[in-house]
Amino acid sequence: MSSLKLFYTKNGVTEVTPCLAEAEADVQALVEGAMEAMLGVRFLASEYRTGPVHGGRIDTLGLDENGAPVIIEYKRATDPGVLSQGLFYMAWLMDHRTEFQVLVRERLGMAAASQILWSAPRLILVAGDFTRYDLHAVREHRRSIDLVRYRLYGEHHIGLETVASVAAQDKVPQSRRRRGDRESASTRGLGGAMAELANAVDQALLGLGGDVAKVERKQYDAYRRLHNFACVTRRQDKILAYVKAAPTTVDLVPGFTRDVTGLGHHGTGDLEMQLRSHQDLERAMELFRLSYDAAA
Repeated sequence: MSSLKLFYTKNGVTEVTPCLAEAEADVQALVEGAMEAMLGVRFLASEYRTGPVHGGRIDTLGLDENGAPVIIEYKRATDPGVLSQGLFYMAWLMDHRTEFQVLVRERLGMAAASQILWSAPRLILVAGDFTRYDLHAVREHRRSIDLVRYRLYGEHHIGLETVASVAAQDKVPQSRRRRGDRESASTRGLGGAMAELANAVDQALLGLGGDVAKVERKQYDAYRRLHNFACVTRRQDKILAYVKAAPTTVDLVPGFTRDVTGLGHHGTGDLEMQLRSHQDLERAMELFRLSYDAAA
């Protein structure tokens, strides 16, 4: 974010100088007040006590768009201990699943509590900056970790920049997996040309950037950065992809794009694309890229 310059253009041009918050609590209050918009996470609790054994307080607990548990920790500036602290609380979370499930049921209801995605818990660290050791260390962990740098601009603007985002990894590196292993999740229940198309969609979305994480749920696959940018479901005759593009800004094409605002569907996003061929995938790539760019 040091390379970003923001200017106020009314009555001339004045540069808005970025700064850090006066206190860590100020950053926490800003983020907790708009967590879904900023991070794609539903708020559960603030300053959550972990009990006498762990003897700590988790800054924020939440649930992301795909039902994954989220721990958020904040630091006003740079703190070399923030990653270790976050991982300490992550270990607590995985040892106290029932307690977390009860919290979700109390705050978000039984449906949300019954669909928690325990295979993909997330740690989001929001700080003024991170050390080079933090940037290296997150890539050595098998947890999903996002390092987010913040800056305040004037009295009414906050900027967030994801400086590192790592998805939970399997023990076997992706480059060493057999082709059939990579395709199995993307082509389940499909055959022939549709299976080939499903795999092409999967590879195209993963190929948009090195920070793309894939989250597999029973009903859909989500592709995310800090936020989901695409959700995909598969049918025997087509692939349905949902992206976070405003349908009112897109020239809707019958049989290809559809406004699903307010309509129930699996995953997130108000614009539906129906893909039946590789030509449809080529047409969809621009919208995939736009949604990817907006999900940082």
